[in-house]
Parts: sequence; structure tokens; C-alpha cells
Amino acid sequence: MRRLLFAVLISVCAFGASIAHAHKASDSYLSLQVNAENITGQWDVALRDLDVALDLDRNADATIDWGEVRTRHADIAAYALSHLIVKADGPKGEICPLAVTDHLIDTHTDGAYAVMKLAGKCPTAASALSVTYSLLFDVDAQHRGLLKLESRSGGRDAQPFVVSVVFPAENASQTLALSAQSSLSQFVTYVADGTKHIAIGFDHILFLVALLLPAVLVRTGSKWAPVADLHTAFWSVFKIVTAFTVAHSITLSLAVLDVVQLPSRFVESAIAASVLITALDNLWPFLPRKRWLVAFTFGLLHGFGFASVLIDLKLPASALALSLFGFNVGVELGQLILVAILVPLAYVSRSSWGYTRIALRTGSVAIAAVSLGWLLERSLNLQLMPF
Repeated sequence: MRRLLFAVLISVCAFGASIAHAHKASDSYLSLQVNAENITGQWDVALRDLDVALDLDRNADATIDWGEVRTRHADIAAYALSHLIVKADGPKGEICPLAVTDHLIDTHTDGAYAVMKLAGKCPTAASALSVTYSLLFDVDAQHRGLLKLESRSGGRDAQPFVVSVVFPAENASQTLALSAQSSLSQFVTYVADGTKHIAIGFDHILFLVALLLPAVLVRTGSKWAPVADLHTAFWSVFKIVTAFTVAHSITLSLAVLDVVQLPSRFVESAIAASVLITALDNLWPFLPRKRWLVAFTFGLLHGFGFASVLIDLKLPASALALSLFGFNVGVELGQLILVAILVPLAYVSRSSWGYTRIALRTGSVAIAAVSLGWLLERSLNLQLMPF
């Protein structure tokens, strides 16, 4: 039985390492304002993503300049609008045709974006919009569309109703009410967004795996030995998870509230370095024996990474507190799901002959290799791996 559980644990680690090689998920940012039957908005799409779909970099110099974008405005607009359908009053309602009225360039936390100004009109004033989003799903299954929808159902002077939703490939069509939802409904939406964010945040996942693999062991000199009992293992995991949660909650809040901002390349590179250092420590211990200190220190960096989605959504102050709390709860739920899967398997197999030799060492080597690739790519702006 113990060998079977050990085999399952190895499979979990191998699967984690394999998905970590997937291309880092990309996001586009769609903002729509609805006033009676009129729709205006803005759509920000990363130039690097449009290049994959439309081959914008015609001279193959690994940079996309304004001239290359300007000559393809019509193609960019046609491509984008062919992957966005907006209907009034549900999926069976009439289409609200949209047009691109202007093209700009903007810089987000992760690089340059093409900005399309949108305008359109529904046949009649709608009480709900059905949005179908399919941009880039055919070339990047991890891509997501982040929509911020504002509605002024009470007229020009009324306080706008604001909701944000995420469009992943598996949920490309959603119907959104244009009147205020209950706070509970909005909270559930943000919780789901946070859970999805950590589910595709492979660097965060691998960092937790690297921390938790030795959590059922105790360091004796330069070697690892299995913990004596469940009580010891529980408190080790509890302190690690709590420290990571507290740390990334602090910096997530500071970043979203615009108290502290760090360059995206620095944050992403530092996160990759934190994964690499933690994995190497599993092989050749050199960090503090109290792993919760490692979790807290590096967790501060990961909080800035979690914040990138909410920052780029540019949510109004009225929705910020609810979105911040709900998103953070969702991140914790995703984190706890990972802990619930990994830790019991690790605990039961911790004394087996291959846990420290294969699960810990091989898993840590794989994590270190992947994170080293991320670090080189992110810090030097390279493309080393074809994913």
C-alpha cells in the first residue's frame, strides 16, 4: 500500500513538472460601458500574443514597433472582433455590433499592448449582455479574457454598476446582468477568479510543492529523515502555509491599493528565483531550518505576482475591497486543495526507501530546472523553451 501511494505521489510531482513547461498564461483586458442601448469600451491585447496569431514582427528582429502595428490596424481589428460576440438579453438575443474606432499602444505590467477603442449599439436597451469570447484560444489554451463591465441603468448621473469576470477557454460564453448583483454573488465570482489564478500560476504551484516536499521530513545535519508522527508533520505544514498566506496577502493588498508597485520583469524574475532557490535547498540545505521563514520571505514576492490581474482590471474603489478579499480567499482555497492532495501522500510515503531519493530529490531537480529556465527567460527577455 505504501509503495502504491509513493507511486501516486511521484505521478503528482511529474504532472506538476510537466504542466510547468506550458506557456505562461496570457491575459487580455476588455472594458465595456453600457448606457441604455449604447456600448463603448476598450480592449487591450498583448502585442506578443497578436504576433503569434498575426505575425506582426515582419522583419523578425524580435521586437514589434509602432510601424509594424500601424500597418496592421485593419487586420488586428478584424481578428479581434471576429472573436468577440455581444448579444442583448441573453444568448438568443440580437447581436450588438461593435466597431474599432481608434488604435493606441499602452504598457501593462508585462509589456506592450495594442489598445482598441470600441463603440457599438444594441437594437434596444438590454437588461443583460451575453458575451462570447474566443480570442487566441486556438493558439493558447491558457489564454484568458478579463472583462470589466460597467452599466448605468439609472441614467447618466446614476452610480455605475461594475462587475468583472474571467473568460477561460472552458467558459467562453457568459451572460451578465446589467443591474446590481448581491454582494454575495460578486464575492463568489472573485473567489472563483482567485482559485483559477493559482490553478494556472505554475510558478506559485511549484514553489508550494518545493516547500511541502520536505515538510514531512526533518533535517539532521545535511540529510533529511522522516518526521516521527502526524502531529509534527501537521504543524510543519501549518506554519509553512500560514506564513505564505500572510506574506502574499500583505503584498497583494499593498500592490492592488497602489501603495507599493514593482516592475513586472523584476517581480516575475524574482518569483522564478525563489522557486529555484527553494528547490536547490531541498538538495543542498543552506536556507534557515525554519521553513516558514522561507515561505514568508518569498511569499512577499509572490503577492506582487498575484496582484497583477486585479491591478490591470483597474477596478473602481467601490468594488476594490470586495474584489481584493474575494480574490485572496480564492487563492487560499486553491492553495489548500494542493496541500490536501500532496501532503497526505507525502506523509504516508515519507519512510519509504524512495521518498527522499526520488520524490524529494528528483522532484526538486525537475523544479530547479524549470525555474532556472523561467529565470533566464524573464530576466533576459529570452525565449528558451518552445512552449
